[in-house]
Amino acid sequence: MEEEDAGTTPNEQAAPPASRRPVMRLLEQLGRKGTLRILWELRDGLPQSFRALRASTDSMSPSVLNDRLKELRAGGIVALADAGYVLTASGVELVKRLKPLNQWADRWFDAPVPDDRETP
Repeated sequence: MEEEDAGTTPNEQAAPPASRRPVMRLLEQLGRKGTLRILWELRDGLPQSFRALRASTDSMSPSVLNDRLKELRAGGIVALADAGYVLTASGVELVKRLKPLNQWADRWFDAPVPDDRETP
């Protein structure tokens, strides 16, 4: 087993090793199965127990949910409070910054697909 580097931050320790560029590490984490769904379900600020979060994520498997929550907690995005899991201040900021992307995706999804034969 490898020793943790004492000079790394919690975000570096939680990140998949594929990239050390912060934006790429964030996108890798957000792209993991269930991560965005967990953030979405916690966006309203109300704490959710593991059981409630599992139900609100369409019964995500307990092992996947547990793994993602551990990663999000290690990254400082989610915390376990007395009443359940909640977004941290960083998590709230992240969700706030993802909302414009969600709005763009809604417009993109509804836009007609251009004909490849047409030139701009």
